Amino acid sequence: MKIHEYQASQLLVQYQIPVARGEVIFEAKRARDAFQQLAGLSCMVKVQVLMGGRGKAGGVRRAVSADEAEKLTTTFIGRPFSTYQSEDRPTVVKAVMITEEVKIKEEYYLGIVVDRSNSAPVILFSREGGIEIEEAASSRPEAIERVYFSPSQLPTQEMIQSRIAKRFSDQEISSQIAAVASKLARLFVEKDASICEINPLVLTDQGRLLALDAKIVFDDNALFRHEDVRALKDPEEEDERERKAKAFGLSYVSMNGNVGCLVNGAGLAMATMDMIKLAGGEPANFLDVGGGATTEQVREGFKIILQDLRVGAILVNIFGGIMKCDVIAEGVIQALRDIKRQVALVVRLEGTRVEEGRQLLKESRLPIISCSTIEEAARKAVQEADRASHVHSH
Repeated sequence: MKIHEYQASQLLVQYQIPVARGEVIFEAKRARDAFQQLAGLSCMVKVQVLMGGRGKAGGVRRAVSADEAEKLTTTFIGRPFSTYQSEDRPTVVKAVMITEEVKIKEEYYLGIVVDRSNSAPVILFSREGGIEIEEAASSRPEAIERVYFSPSQLPTQEMIQSRIAKRFSDQEISSQIAAVASKLARLFVEKDASICEINPLVLTDQGRLLALDAKIVFDDNALFRHEDVRALKDPEEEDERERKAKAFGLSYVSMNGNVGCLVNGAGLAMATMDMIKLAGGEPANFLDVGGGATTEQVREGFKIILQDLRVGAILVNIFGGIMKCDVIAEGVIQALRDIKRQVALVVRLEGTRVEEGRQLLKESRLPIISCSTIEEAARKAVQEADRASHVHSH
């Protein structure tokens, strides 16, 4: 679960991590007051949306007067906004954050993630703030200091400082950074976060350390332990299809391609997406209907997939274990009869009651392409999706 920057800043304050002064506003008319309360000569106006790349997309702007702050806020609130990370799917801006403009001497990167290859959380620190950490990790791994720790034994300020001190001639600075990192580690563990990122963490020209931007993502599976965190959720920022899927007990993730996938089992779904890629196509989604899906869940899964207008074909790949192939077939048939928008449908069934399932598909007399192997099914689905895209473009 993601939260907005202003919510992340409030959480940092709870853990005594210094942040830039500012105010979140939901109405443009509040911008003048917010600017004046900062009592500075300028401020930053930042859109509050759950997507990265806001600065590059013009969502972080400088204002040098109350009038300009109000004008900028008016251009943001209530308007659609998107970045390269949102796949051209805009979000309507509900809030902006107005913060003091800080005179920056140095910028750093500080983050905590779970390193799955080492089965442990790791503090990541770099003197190169504002960077995209994934790019730095692959091209300049030496620029990043890593401090691993156990959730049952939080790292002390002294332990962190001993690892980053070599990067500073002034040990007062490394001491301040280590203090912030130890508090961030406590937040990470206590709130069951999966990502805590301060980028940039800045040293001001007065020698103060401030978090200028923060990104925090929480583990959905732990939300039952944190009512305060769950209350921060912004349902309007969720992908509508992902929200609907969750309501029906389905696991759905939107992607960029044109081949829709409906599969039972997460591992099989991943393998199905790999087969689509091997066949030269791009999956439009990950959709796992689970081991015990009902006819209704299958029907709803289809409807969710078809909300994506880029989908030119759907590949159904079912291995019937707990899930019976005839139940899936019945759901597929009902879905096709219910849904107005028709796309090519490629179905590969295997496992429990497979013959009965194939027979139902055959007797339905619906335009279903039945395949016996996943290689053949992926190839057909990619061909049909490409054909649909070609027709649509003309």
